[in-house]
Amino acid sequence: MCSACGKKTAFGRNIRHKSTGRWQRKASRTPRFFRPNLRTQVVWRDGKPVRLTLCTRCLRSELKTAV
Repeated sequence: MCSACGKKTAFGRNIRHKSTGRWQRKASRTPRFFRPNLRTQVVWRDGKPVRLTLCTRCLRSELKTAV
């Protein structure tokens, strides 16, 4: 889970093929996960290094505001 925005794994379904017409009921659906792209980053807070787990979107935002 992202320490900044709270983004976590989302759940959905994978549809095997395009479902049109009478195939709409036959297109198999299997459960799948959508995992966020998480990275560990050392951030300085109050003069001390703190290790955070951030998603890449928050990491980009942090890099843009730091410069």
